[in-house]
Amino acid sequence: MVLLYYLTVLVCVLISVAFLTLFERKVLGYVQIRKGPNKVGLIGILQPFSDAIKLFTKEQTWSNVSNLILYYFSPVFMFFMALFLWVLIPFSSGLFDFNFSLFFFLCILSLGVYPLMIAGWSSNSKYALLGGLRGVAQTISYEVSLALVVLCFILFIGEYSLDNFIDFQSPVVLFFLYYFLCLVWLVSCLAEMNRTPFDFAEGESELVSGFNVEYSAGGFALLFLGEYSMIILMCTVMVSLFFGGELGFFYFMKSSGLVFLVLWLRGTLPRYRYDKLMGLAWKSILPFSLHMLFFYMSMKVLIEFF
Repeated sequence: MVLLYYLTVLVCVLISVAFLTLFERKVLGYVQIRKGPNKVGLIGILQPFSDAIKLFTKEQTWSNVSNLILYYFSPVFMFFMALFLWVLIPFSSGLFDFNFSLFFFLCILSLGVYPLMIAGWSSNSKYALLGGLRGVAQTISYEVSLALVVLCFILFIGEYSLDNFIDFQSPVVLFFLYYFLCLVWLVSCLAEMNRTPFDFAEGESELVSGFNVEYSAGGFALLFLGEYSMIILMCTVMVSLFFGGELGFFYFMKSSGLVFLVLWLRGTLPRYRYDKLMGLAWKSILPFSLHMLFFYMSMKVLIEFF
């Protein structure tokens, strides 16, 4: 039954990812005062399926100088890890309930560096390699702030499971107590997901689409499936940490609102400069996260003392 539940979740995630691409193109279209996809099916509702058929039936091309095995398996690995993280979400069906899900989240998230780095390196293209190196430096930098934010929660609440975090927020959501940490988490998530304004691993203006420039057909589709499923997952985890509430209609509406915010930022903000991005991580967000960690640690000691 657990396997059946997980397969159901995976199918729902893949369908959500398919329509997220349509939703993004619609949002960007209306931001730019145009319609977006509106030809395939009623108001463009079948556009994701036509895109999927086109991508997976195209001829696969690869460079003669690429490391073929690593080149082929890095998109699969990236897609697999994005789907594997969905075991964290404490569904009411009793899918998985383990007590250290936040540590598991950080461990699996840190593995996301490897497919990105290998995809850029194994293509043997200088543009792909530069995009991969940028993405690796960016991801490692912002993982530190994500881990510190999670440690603030763990120290103050004393729990390690997302399920316990949701139960803890029944009287009041933690967004009001952790407002500044919520902003740090949002910025770090955008950098972790390579989304605007921090999309340097795919800098079209200077790196010709970055680390995935040599990919086509199915490999290209898997890279983007992994990226978009990570967007939905990170927004769902953010709702569990900051906005609480039982898993249900309003929980997923809050997740959808955060997904819309991520897409809205793409249509609104210009790309950050790369040196400013790294300076923001190490000179601003890291000291602030450390200060907040010490603050909540001292609060915990004072509460236990009195």
